[in-house]
Amino acid sequence: MKKKHTPEFKAKIVLETLQELRTLSQIASENGIHPNMLSRWKMEAIDGLPQIYRKGIGEIEKQRQAYEIKMEELYVQIGKVSTEVEWLKKKSIR
Repeated sequence: MKKKHTPEFKAKIVLETLQELRTLSQIASENGIHPNMLSRWKMEAIDGLPQIYRKGIGEIEKQRQAYEIKMEELYVQIGKVSTEVEWLKKKSIR
C-alpha cells in the first residue's frame, strides 16, 4: 500500500535535506522514506522555487492595481461631493 504524506511533512523533510546537516540517506531512514523518493521531493521543491516568487509578484501586482482603481473611484466621489458642497454653500447664502 502506498503511503501518502502531507505537504507539510514533505516540506519539513525537504528543508532538512537542504540544510545538509545529515545525509539524505540518514534523513530518509529516520522518517521511513526511500532515499529516491526524498531526492524527488527535493528536486520538485528546488524546481518549484522560482514559481513561488513569480506567483507572489503577480498577487502583489493585482493588489496594487485594485488599490489604484479604488483610489481613482474615491477621488471621483470626493470631486462630486466637493462640487455639491460648493453648490449648496452658494445656494444657502442667497
